[in-house]
Amino acid sequence: QLQLVESGGGLVQPGGSLRLSCAASGVSFDRYAIGWFRQAPGKEREGISCISRRPARTSYSDSVKDRFTISRDNGKKTVYLQVNSLKPEDTAVYYCAAFPTILSVDCTLEERDYRSWGQGTQVTVSS
Repeated sequence: QLQLVESGGGLVQPGGSLRLSCAASGVSFDRYAIGWFRQAPGKEREGISCISRRPARTSYSDSVKDRFTISRDNGKKTVYLQVNSLKPEDTAVYYCAAFPTILSVDCTLEERDYRSWGQGTQVTVSS
C-alpha cells in the first residue's frame, strides 16, 4: 500500500495558478491509478481528476476541465496537478489517493475505489 503526501497548496489570487504534488512512498507506484479529490468547507469531497497507469489516460470533472492538468512521473513516484485560472470556488483541501489496477483499467473519480489517501493540502483562492 502506498503512502501519499500532498504539497504545493497555498493562498492565491483569483486567476492565479499552483502546482500540487502528490509524492508516494512504497513499491510499485506504476501499478497504481492516482486521483485528486477536494473538499470545500461544508461540502462533500468530490473527485476532480485522475490518471491511470501507462499509457496514462486522464479524466476530469466538469468543474475543473480545461483549467486543471494531471500528470505523473513514475521515476519520481509523483503525480502533479497543475491548477490554472483559479476561482474562489476552488478553495478546498485537496487530496490525492491511489488504487492498484491492471493496465487496461481506466481511472475513476469515485472515492469508494481508492485505498490509500494523503492528508491533504489547503488551497485558498482569495483577493
